[in-house]
Amino acid sequence: MGRLIRSAAAGAIVVVAVLGCRERAQAVQGEAELKDMVHRMMPLVAEAAGLPFKHEPVVLRRSRAQVRDYVIHKFDEDLPPADLAGLQSALRLFGLIPDSLELRPTMIDLLTEQIAGYYDPDSNALYIPADIEPFQLRVVVSHELVHALQDQYVRLDSIITQRHANDRRSAAQAILEGQATVAQIPVLMPEQKPDTLPPGWFWKQRSVMAAQQAQMKEFARAPLWLREGLVFPYLGGADFNVWFRRKYFGRSILDAMPSSTEQILHPERYADRDEPTELSFEGGRRGDVKWEDGLGEFETRLLFQQHLGNEAEAMTLASGWDGDRYQVLGPEADALVWYTVWDDAAAAGRFAGGLQRAWAKRRSDGRAGRRSEVKQLTVSGRPVVRLVDAPASWAGWNAIPTIKLSARGG
Repeated sequence: MGRLIRSAAAGAIVVVAVLGCRERAQAVQGEAELKDMVHRMMPLVAEAAGLPFKHEPVVLRRSRAQVRDYVIHKFDEDLPPADLAGLQSALRLFGLIPDSLELRPTMIDLLTEQIAGYYDPDSNALYIPADIEPFQLRVVVSHELVHALQDQYVRLDSIITQRHANDRRSAAQAILEGQATVAQIPVLMPEQKPDTLPPGWFWKQRSVMAAQQAQMKEFARAPLWLREGLVFPYLGGADFNVWFRRKYFGRSILDAMPSSTEQILHPERYADRDEPTELSFEGGRRGDVKWEDGLGEFETRLLFQQHLGNEAEAMTLASGWDGDRYQVLGPEADALVWYTVWDDAAAAGRFAGGLQRAWAKRRSDGRAGRRSEVKQLTVSGRPVVRLVDAPASWAGWNAIPTIKLSARGG
């Protein structure tokens, strides 16, 4: 979902509120006291994250209008018009957003509503909205200080702005937000030891977060893909970070970032160095391609959850994912070709059956003039499933783009 999600610190607020820090809130007046808070928190954040600060970040107040201007600037920088049009077409074709939804205003309104503070790598500065509630302030500052620290060891923008690498970006997002969520807890509540929490504890807090965010107008009316995409980096990423801290005590996750949401969802795949298979398209005319990317396991789950309405079934159908790639094609950007590769034939067959059912519901409106096909294939000895959804008159039906696979990593 892009680098803007890194600025939406509201998720971390809910996590620590669950752990009971609200009563410790302090009102801070003016930038001088805010800077003093940052200075006092820095050694605590460094200790919690296991990394020393190389220099002190700047901290500044911003009005809500200035926050919105920042969101618009970063959104347009991350998704220039051609990219925005391509991504929006893809999400509509997958049914992850309604055909009537305009992605740019929806995301700008949502992120402006959700942002409780942000760190900007370009200026090495923490920005705190002037209208933030006093009880949120220590939570936001501690969280964004972790991002400032991360940026002193890895180039955050280079990680988050990888183009046409949606799943790798989502995994990186989860590491950055997850680490900030975990590290801020002992900063705010020294008696709390996040490493002692049971596996999956953070993800189980989704209902608490959803209840709070459902009170926010833009979040409440956002589609599933947006809502879950906002939550996953904080909670799914926090669970992975707790696992990593136990498994690799004393090591920094920033030195060896996961490469897929599969590894975030199944940390043992990270430990086994199970890298996704890379898919690349062959054939076709490049001018016909309006957008190209992949979903990854997490968004494949969301696809099934959206169309079948059952989260547990969605998890099962997406398990065994080993890579995917799609293209949006045609003069009207109305043709979708999606290839997925699977760990074994059983996973591919399970996925193909689920996708046929999901797509039957997706196209249950009986829209005239469209044709869909789900087909199981074998490519380089690997089980592959291909979805094609396009106008019946699409010229590409006679020459559907093919793919080649890389050698399996790890």
